[in-house]
Amino acid sequence: MRSLASLLAGVLLTAGVLSVQAQSNQDWTNWRGPNYDGSSPARNLPVEFSPNKNVRWATALPGPSAATPVVLKDRIYLSSVDTANNALLALCVDRKSGKILWQHKAGSGFKPAGLGSETSLDYRSNYASPSPVSDGERVVFFYGNGDLVTYDLDGKLLWRRNLQKEYGEFCFGWTFSSSPLLFDGKLYCQILQRNLAVQGRGRDGEPSFLLALEPATGKELWKVERPSPAKMESREAFTTPVPVKHDGKWEIVLAGGDLLSGHDPKTGKELWRWGTWNVGHNHPTLRLVPSPVAGGGVVLGCAPKAYPVFAVKLGMTGDISSTGSAWRSEERSAVTSDVPTPLFYQGKFFVLSDLRKAISAVDSAGKTLWTTAIPSRAMCWASPTGADGKIYVMSLLGEVFVVSAEDGKILATNPMAQEQNEIRSSVVAAYDSLYIRTNTHLYCVAADAQQ
Repeated sequence: MRSLASLLAGVLLTAGVLSVQAQSNQDWTNWRGPNYDGSSPARNLPVEFSPNKNVRWATALPGPSAATPVVLKDRIYLSSVDTANNALLALCVDRKSGKILWQHKAGSGFKPAGLGSETSLDYRSNYASPSPVSDGERVVFFYGNGDLVTYDLDGKLLWRRNLQKEYGEFCFGWTFSSSPLLFDGKLYCQILQRNLAVQGRGRDGEPSFLLALEPATGKELWKVERPSPAKMESREAFTTPVPVKHDGKWEIVLAGGDLLSGHDPKTGKELWRWGTWNVGHNHPTLRLVPSPVAGGGVVLGCAPKAYPVFAVKLGMTGDISSTGSAWRSEERSAVTSDVPTPLFYQGKFFVLSDLRKAISAVDSAGKTLWTTAIPSRAMCWASPTGADGKIYVMSLLGEVFVVSAEDGKILATNPMAQEQNEIRSSVVAAYDSLYIRTNTHLYCVAADAQQ
């Protein structure tokens, strides 16, 4: 029989573990949050706010970026450009005060041939678009010029590589912006690209691939090709790999090249593939932006340019193109997305249509529960965030719409960035606060703020 002292020790140990788990669940350490689906356990979040209302702090940023910040305990990490000095930056901000704790010039300035500057390849974005990622020990920054840079949490450089220099120039018509993934002791980077040179960039025959690196050193663990029947721009994907768990097993899901595929996290081996929304694979300009999202036994793939959303069954193997379809949204409906990645929250998918300017709640069987128009003259390219019974949606103009997850009612419209445009960073919900990035500031807003 166990002694009373040992029983009490076990209870205290369990309580301590649960406390650590509860705290870690509040972190937002990758682009789509703790569940990889845009949802957060944060509570007591504000409904109404502005740059002058319910703001705990506001920190001026050196330049714009579409990258979403990541939150780890008392620190926030984010990528940026320094517009004054034409540099790519890695920053660390104190979560409680907003003070910048450290800032490094991370990008090497490696510039591919063609259009753009040292920090940009096209007029719609810049090289700081990929979001950073952390595993609690280090933070990894990835940039559209191929720079992959890792620091410890205090800003000490651990290692750096440039994937374009080592694996060949990226073959994209637009600026590369896939975010990295840290999962199960590996760092994953996907390059889903054209196989024909475009605008003087890349080389004919260059394969798409999924790369796994050792997080502590940057050493390559494996690199597997990811073939696609798509043509030209339809091979380009600006998506991010997503870990998905089904029946107790994890896999890494990729979206791009007119198809979805699941991969073994340990080896990169393709477990299944499904396609396609591109009938006959003949449409040459269906580049893909929304990443996959899973829930309710299916994974969603959003076909681009007002095409439907497709749900694919999890737990299958091989080529499941003819057997894996669970459901698809109707043609010309509001359940479509060209840019934002859907949210899975409270057992439902929330599909934000930038083209239709509407958000829809869809159950895991494909039934549309409600659709709400987003009252903005601008589109919403930032992906929606779900927390505290609410959905937070930000437009390109920096308007943050707060939507009831239950019935779709718009609870508030909060302008956060007057006279700004092209704002694409997703709202982060962590530690009972919202972190909102505009082109000029990072805001922390909370219901109990003293403003």
